[in-house]
Amino acid sequence: MKKVSLQSLVSYLTSTGALPEVRDEIVAELAKGEAKAQANRDLYAEATPVVLGALSATPVTIGELYEEVKDSLPAGFSKGKMQYLVTRVLTDKVNKVEGKVNTYTLKA
Repeated sequence: MKKVSLQSLVSYLTSTGALPEVRDEIVAELAKGEAKAQANRDLYAEATPVVLGALSATPVTIGELYEEVKDSLPAGFSKGKMQYLVTRVLTDKVNKVEGKVNTYTLKA
């Protein structure tokens, strides 16, 4: 079920007063998801200066970039998280160079 559907269901259950136990369980589940999302946002924010500091005008792959900075990244920051950060979060600061293997540079 989509998050918006769950939120609508919680609103309905709250307004009608029906099934308070179910409403409380849904609210708890939504809060758990939000806590995980916030933890990831914090992790990406902590890694951003490290990643941007390692990028330059020389194209590098995600793997090369990760190997260069992995010891400076926060605990639990995987290569997959690196890829998400570069390709989804930092699109306004990073150039993607299309190729058989995509490479990335810092925008000027």
